[in-house]
Amino acid sequence: MAYHPFRNIGLKIMALLLATALWFTVAGESEVERSMRVPLEFRNRPTSLEIVGDAPTTVDVRVVGSSALLGRLEAGEVIAVLDLTGSGPGSRLFPMRPDDVRVPYGIEVLQVIPATIPLELEEALKRSLPIVPAVDGDPAPGFVTGRVTVEPATIEVIGAESHVKNLASATTEPVSVAGARENVSDEVTVGVSDGAVRLTQTERATVRVEIIPAPVEREMPGVPVRWRNLGERYTAMLRPAFVVVTVRVRRDALDTVSAETINAFVDLAGLGPGQYNLRVHFDPTQNFGVTAAEPSSVQVTIK
Repeated sequence: MAYHPFRNIGLKIMALLLATALWFTVAGESEVERSMRVPLEFRNRPTSLEIVGDAPTTVDVRVVGSSALLGRLEAGEVIAVLDLTGSGPGSRLFPMRPDDVRVPYGIEVLQVIPATIPLELEEALKRSLPIVPAVDGDPAPGFVTGRVTVEPATIEVIGAESHVKNLASATTEPVSVAGARENVSDEVTVGVSDGAVRLTQTERATVRVEIIPAPVEREMPGVPVRWRNLGERYTAMLRPAFVVVTVRVRRDALDTVSAETINAFVDLAGLGPGQYNLRVHFDPTQNFGVTAAEPSSVQVTIK
């Protein structure tokens, strides 16, 4: 088929006019420079290293382009990227070149300020820490907090070696026991006090707080004092032979405590004939605690 240059002449003329108008529009736009602050991203950090200290999060760049293009720029379209591939531990200086800044087509980066980024890189350390739950508030009057447990008991963290070694434990969100009359159980978030250290995974823990009746103090008169470890050839006499003991016990266990259940004694191991002023001791027990004895010492005569 023969070529006819005047076929669809109207469409060709219209296309030529549109192209000419577009060229004049673009050519007529002034080229401008602009300084702007953009986010700085770190990429390809070796997994065995951590950035220590306050690393910069932004840099300033000078860009050039048409006023229309720069006027349409939105936040996040210009990003500076620092590649840490192959980095080692220690104090490092990384150059920032215009090619390290991502910009939309038609915009050119002239300069990055600062031209170098100082970073302190340190070996990463992964470690398991015990979780110490935080408890907030006071139980209802007449009650106190007892045993506090957490599940899981430990959490794994990772971070720069110097920061991880300084941590003794992880903690939790506070668990409120305000006004509680019975055991409290709550699922809370676990965290660490150092922002440079992070958990290897998001973790929540279940904290259980025992709420028990508050202990009361009672005086127990007539508690007999016995001796122990007296030599086979000797006899002993105690004066006084009975003391008044103050015990602390849970209110609901008061009935289980009496003068006969308190084991008071003096230790005569290695002592020969003579008079001694010896302190009264008590066998430990889980049911109650001894807070005082009157008198706290007795006179012992050994013959």
